[in-house]
Amino acid sequence: MNYLAHLYLSEPTEDAWLGSLLGDFVKGQLDERYGQDITRAIALHRKIDSYTDAHPVVLQSKSRISAGRRRYAGIMVDMFYDHFLAKYWREFHDEPLESFTARIYAMLGRQHAILPERLQRMAPNMAQRDWLGSYAQVGSIHAALDRMGLRFKRENRLLNSADELVEHYAGLESDFREFIPQVREFAKRRHLAIVG
Repeated sequence: MNYLAHLYLSEPTEDAWLGSLLGDFVKGQLDERYGQDITRAIALHRKIDSYTDAHPVVLQSKSRISAGRRRYAGIMVDMFYDHFLAKYWREFHDEPLESFTARIYAMLGRQHAILPERLQRMAPNMAQRDWLGSYAQVGSIHAALDRMGLRFKRENRLLNSADELVEHYAGLESDFREFIPQVREFAKRRHLAIVG
């Protein structure tokens, strides 16, 4: 899952939102440097990622990606699912997406001092360009994937990879709609298990 999906699946608290984002930036053994609630949210993020990576519907989505890009299918499908979540946000959340993302960006601003360095650099751009809300537009998925691919040492295999979203749009949307209630239920159960 990508940023928006992890935020959607987290508990609706500032610490949980922060931890759900930190899951992509904090590696290795978890300690208490971020406090108990944030650490629990990082642990939940990791459980959600493991569940997602092995889920048959997600594997089906990955199989839709062309052979030349299949190695990066996980990254692509994560972004494609964030696209559908942003596009159809009103079906899944009571709060308007613009309001929700504004609260996330404000939280990142308040927590700037404790963010890992890479997220400190990203957060202002994220807010200024409304990355999370922009995922509703296919063009923003193109730009995000192209940007991600620049981090590769070799050829940018993600360049123009959102073409796969356009090509397989109906199938990927169907996969997303099948998967999202299942991962939401999983996240709810795992949160209860972590807290309990």
